[in-house]
Amino acid sequence: MTAPQPATRFEILKMAARDLPAAQALSREVNWPHRLEDWQFVHSVGQGLVAYSGDQLIGTAMWWSYERRIVRLGMVIVDPTIQRSGVGRALMLGILDRITEPTVVLNATKQGETLYRQLGFQGIGSIVQHQGASFSAPLVPLREGERIRPLGRNELARLVELDAAACGVRREGVIAALIENGEAVVLDDAGETVGFAFYRRFGRGHVIGPVVARDTASAKALIAHWIGSNAGMFMRIDVPGESGLSNWLEELGLARVDHVVTMVRGAPLKQATGFHVFGAVNQALG
Repeated sequence: MTAPQPATRFEILKMAARDLPAAQALSREVNWPHRLEDWQFVHSVGQGLVAYSGDQLIGTAMWWSYERRIVRLGMVIVDPTIQRSGVGRALMLGILDRITEPTVVLNATKQGETLYRQLGFQGIGSIVQHQGASFSAPLVPLREGERIRPLGRNELARLVELDAAACGVRREGVIAALIENGEAVVLDDAGETVGFAFYRRFGRGHVIGPVVARDTASAKALIAHWIGSNAGMFMRIDVPGESGLSNWLEELGLARVDHVVTMVRGAPLKQATGFHVFGAVNQALG
């Protein structure tokens, strides 16, 4: 029988910019690759709570609200030396007490899944993490009239529209922040933007995502652009389990290294309309 953890006294506070260096250090303790800049990015478009025991940060949790309809939860971390001490539950309850949106979504690690199910979350899918350095430049044929080009100026509104069609909610702040922090290409079909993919610094290297497209073939073309343009660079992409991309990515050298369970509490998610998410911003933001 596992011995019970000793009681840990802690307080829950609102996350502030001054907490981010300690949060990044905590994430490193659980082998997450996030740089301080990655923490600053997610904090700039959301909000969070932190748990302190004395002057030591021992837990974090964040959330991102969209249109007063959907909240995404993520960056839930507890100091590995005090697991099962109630810190994670307190952080989660602190967030759930603060939100009023009818739908709450998160991607659960194996360590957190049991707690989330106890709090009323149900599994609805999965996200598969791929990473590595690809030396292949895949040739993905485009349809007649299609071309991949760099994101132009003043295209924020169209990207927000496509993203909303794919994930069911407008995320203008997130897309605007991605434009500021990374590069993007779009799939152009006879002058109409019908897909996009971002590429930016993250963790040990770069991340491809989000990727939004009409179908798997279009998503492959967008992803292949970034792989082919950055041969030998360490990169990561998190794809939905039902995307049909995992075997293809493995063939290109981006190994399947982990997966998390997508969970929802409350009202069901709105179904995608014509466009789909083939690559996440990250596991927290979806």
